[in-house]
Amino acid sequence: MSTEKKTGRERGEEWWQTDIIEMQPGIIRLRGYEIQDLIGRVSFPAMIWLMLRGELPSEDEAALLGIALGAAVDHGPQAPSIAIARMAATCGVGINSAMASAINVLGDVHGGAGEQALSFYGDIAVALDGGMTLNAAVSARLDRFFAGEKGYVPGLGHRFHPIDPRAPRLLELTREFAARGVVNGRFADIAEAVEAAVARRKGKKIPLNIDGATAVIYGELGFPPPLTRGLFVLSRSVGILAHAWEQSQQAERNKGPLPREWLWAYTGAPARPLPEGGDTSE
Repeated sequence: MSTEKKTGRERGEEWWQTDIIEMQPGIIRLRGYEIQDLIGRVSFPAMIWLMLRGELPSEDEAALLGIALGAAVDHGPQAPSIAIARMAATCGVGINSAMASAINVLGDVHGGAGEQALSFYGDIAVALDGGMTLNAAVSARLDRFFAGEKGYVPGLGHRFHPIDPRAPRLLELTREFAARGVVNGRFADIAEAVEAAVARRKGKKIPLNIDGATAVIYGELGFPPPLTRGLFVLSRSVGILAHAWEQSQQAERNKGPLPREWLWAYTGAPARPLPEGGDTSE
């Protein structure tokens, strides 16, 4: 066994290992590609794909990814993440802190529905691979959902929009890309079958929303569900940045969630005197 003392570089190479980037003085390679060769030739969606997947996408794959990313950039200050970014900016923090404050609330409830929808669709896809028909696979998955899972069927319905205007357009574009052979349309079929099955059970249509529609695209492109949430964070960060910047250019300070004349509902103890002497010890 060699007893030679390892150099600092050798120890460093053992400490960190990555397939993503190679960097030395004067050299930057991403997934094996020289950065100077990528710059100006590869779009930002294609760079995202390369970094996450290890290979460059086709132009059409990058275009479809960009479509999904562009669709979810903003939903206004009623969305908690956007409101938080704006409130943070009025507290005088830097734009990075305002963005970080907003991104930190993109969890299971606000920001996680796309991941949940793709996981739901994925369960149905597994059943299809096992030989079930589409309707049977959707019905079985919905049976399990309504029997023991809480909340809403992921990817359906919106508290503001009777029909989310983004979803039909995303499905239309997915079908166009499928017709050209870029994707196969399987997840679009699953999403539409889920929408139809829920309508039959509920007696009313609960339309696909942005989370369900982008989950279709990410599924068609082969992204696993956890990355769907990360891709949503990338997308919504654009709106967060825009709102944080806009708010930072305004004069408001310490802007809270409600106008000053609208106070919260107090539900605690009524006004009461402090015990005589102010001493409650025995």
